[in-house]
Amino acid sequence: MSNKRTPLYPVYEAYPGVKIADFHGWDLPIQFADGIIAEHQAVRTAAGLFDVSHMGEFLIQGAQAESFIDQLVTNNIVSMKPGTVRYTLMCYPDGGVVDDLIVYRISEIQFLLVVNAGNRKKDFTWITRENPLAQGETPLPEIRDQSDQWALLALQGPQAQEMLTQLVPEAADISFFQFRDDLAYGDAPLLISRTGYTGEDGFELYMNSEDAPELWSRLISLGVMPCGLGARDTLRLEAKLPLYGHELSDSVTPLEANLAVFADLEKPYFVGKEALVHQKETGIPRSLRGLEMIDSGVPREGYEVYHQGACIGHITSGTKSPTLQKFIALALIERGRGLKIGDEIEVLIRSKRKKARLVKTPFYKKTGRS
Repeated sequence: MSNKRTPLYPVYEAYPGVKIADFHGWDLPIQFADGIIAEHQAVRTAAGLFDVSHMGEFLIQGAQAESFIDQLVTNNIVSMKPGTVRYTLMCYPDGGVVDDLIVYRISEIQFLLVVNAGNRKKDFTWITRENPLAQGETPLPEIRDQSDQWALLALQGPQAQEMLTQLVPEAADISFFQFRDDLAYGDAPLLISRTGYTGEDGFELYMNSEDAPELWSRLISLGVMPCGLGARDTLRLEAKLPLYGHELSDSVTPLEANLAVFADLEKPYFVGKEALVHQKETGIPRSLRGLEMIDSGVPREGYEVYHQGACIGHITSGTKSPTLQKFIALALIERGRGLKIGDEIEVLIRSKRKKARLVKTPFYKKTGRS
């Protein structure tokens, strides 16, 4: 079976020097001609544009929608106002993570859930059939997978507002983690949120699939650099933004991933709450920490981490930071060893233990608007 392709594939397939690869069954650009480092730096200093149309979008609506979603996810949904966005997670009853996602509250009874592309089918099955809320007699709200109807562009960087407002002036009025769904570019309706996955200011633009190529081309014509998944990964890692399958999985809880702020344990109920409360009370066994290499070596995913001769965890993501010009990584390591910022540890790289130190995260934090 051939891979899926986004509505923008015919556009960037024609770009000289583009490298396209398989990502969870999608043909997507890893980098364009200028390369990952140039794309990364463009987002940190100017503006870059990503095609993330592979993400999944579920519309949930009806009188029961608010209560259903609030019990399905870890964060508080009841307190959301229409026009706001909230990051959250879905958990299994044992506390492991089904997926991390973004919730858009469109109205009192209508929500849009944006999920990871690789988890789209699994998430929809979990939401509609497999989670404990779907096993009872209470009717579920209307739940529709609209992923194939949407295209999604991520415009990121300190010049993102300057670029976007040349086409959609009203975007300047959107605050961080808020959105408007009444905007348009020409005759093309848009939902625009001030969100992203890079650690920079920026916007995510949702539109009908057929409208995406023109908007992409228009933004590129303004001087925005096209960016691929390679730069998206280095940017999110510098900002310590988790990636499912790396920092999060069905065997890692939100508390272990240092995402407790997104798990409202004061809520009366959500799937997985009991397990998370128990873990918090009995002791969180491991924690996600940041490190940078002292010795030369690339700390890749899965490499073991050592302290005083004992294996204490493993690397979840690692790269050379284009911004810091250092090899950095996130590692899931045992708690209770008294390790603090600045302490030395070791990473097993090609059968050799290479020195590293624990550092404060995020590795990169922009100044100015948050």
